[in-house]
Amino acid sequence: MTILELIEQGAARLTEAKVAFGHGTTNAFDEAAWLTLWRLNMPLDALDDVAQQSVAPDQAGQVQALIEQRITTRKPAAYLTQEAWLQGVSFYVDERVIVPRSFIAEVLADGSIDHWLSDQTHRVLDLCTGNGSLAILAAMAYPDVVVDGVDISTDALEVAKINVARHELDPRISLIQSDGLAAVQGPYDLILCNPPYVNAQSMQALPAEYRAEPELALASGEDGMDFTRALFSAIRAEPDRYMTEDAVLILEIGNERPNFERAFPGLPAVWLDTSSGADQLLLLTRDALLLDPAA
Repeated sequence: MTILELIEQGAARLTEAKVAFGHGTTNAFDEAAWLTLWRLNMPLDALDDVAQQSVAPDQAGQVQALIEQRITTRKPAAYLTQEAWLQGVSFYVDERVIVPRSFIAEVLADGSIDHWLSDQTHRVLDLCTGNGSLAILAAMAYPDVVVDGVDISTDALEVAKINVARHELDPRISLIQSDGLAAVQGPYDLILCNPPYVNAQSMQALPAEYRAEPELALASGEDGMDFTRALFSAIRAEPDRYMTEDAVLILEIGNERPNFERAFPGLPAVWLDTSSGADQLLLLTRDALLLDPAA
């Protein structure tokens, strides 16, 4: 059996089992390729080079067992491999954190928010840092900044600590345990936030793969906006503590734009283009937040 045939066999099993994707892949073939190449200790981008390579029966059995584990546990593949990739950068993950997949990573990598920043952009906050991936990508994108990675979960911060050390960014990234902004002290020039935003109805309908992730990092009340309401209220109460005059907030809200606009009518948000369209990621200036205290 060749590696390609083994992958195709695995993809057929995943399709038959109706597993859900979205934690690094979007289809059965890519998921099977990821698990197969990882189990065979081959680079994940090596398929074209090794597709016709023969696989020993014992190796094939190990891959097939991993595919079956993916099916029976319904855990995202990243939990099985303990590795996830974002913008070509590798991160350690386990069940203590959600699998990183934020569209904020795209705007950090492509520079599309750079014109909102300046040579005065020095302090960055990554709120709800999870495994630390956005804090790390921000530090990589902007070599002159320092970053505070903040999360309510001490478990998540332990995972973030692993990743910060792996990428040798300890001198520039500080990890802080805080319920929202309560324990942080800015002001910051740039705030990144991929918060909990899934509404109650959507939480009930999530596939098992998403329910395998920490609920604390996903659910945010009836309309998904509870965390965001608290965030905006905290900033408006003490703007000088959290944001410099020219600061911007990059906020991800997933598929919740209708709920966001109902919760904050008239808020002058700039919607950012991503690979998923222009409905999931927004930018708010400090002035925009403060201009709309009733929202």
